[in-house]
Amino acid sequence: METNSAAADPEHQAETRAPTERFIQETGQAAEIAALIEPVLHDMGFRLVRVWLSGREGATVQIMADRAGGTINVDDCAAISRRLSPLLDAHDPVEGRYFLEVSSPGIDRILVRPSDFEDWARYEAKVELKELIGGRRRFRGIVEGFDDGEMRLQVKLDNEGEVQTIGLPVELIQEAKLVLTDELIRASLAKAKSSGQKWAEGAELDEQGLKDTELKDGADRD
Repeated sequence: METNSAAADPEHQAETRAPTERFIQETGQAAEIAALIEPVLHDMGFRLVRVWLSGREGATVQIMADRAGGTINVDDCAAISRRLSPLLDAHDPVEGRYFLEVSSPGIDRILVRPSDFEDWARYEAKVELKELIGGRRRFRGIVEGFDDGEMRLQVKLDNEGEVQTIGLPVELIQEAKLVLTDELIRASLAKAKSSGQKWAEGAELDEQGLKDTELKDGADRD
């Protein structure tokens, strides 16, 4: 863990763009699903955030997606669900019956790409590591960016200490998640507006929601 009392050089940050590949990877059946759907999401103009299986024998398959530089809404979730449902049915990566849920990351989103640390710089985040660094596994502070394989985070290492910028190696990050603040909500709303999208916090659509949407669409066309 590198410490530095000075902020990272903004000119240096501008010269390099952080990688956009996810550093958090699924395992087991979730990894199989991620490998199957990620190219499809890319072709649709979306990005995979995470695949999560929950319940006995993977009873629920949650697919979390976003859009580079923007947000996704319920209509996007419906489009993704329509495209992925037959794909998953054809490849049958989950044994037995399962329930598909497609959702956005929400405002207090998880950060899964080095580029996320640049896109959400200046906002507060909580970070949990896979192993102890300096006697600590959990950190909370202001995201400063990404540099040389590390997430840059402004933190107070003790209650009376000064704010320092530390580097947390990306390969040691178990989870990084934004903290819901008024500033973050305003920024998320502004980002959605600038991309011409209607923001729906925690926008998600499960299979029943997809059926309801299709019924409504059919009624609107009558």
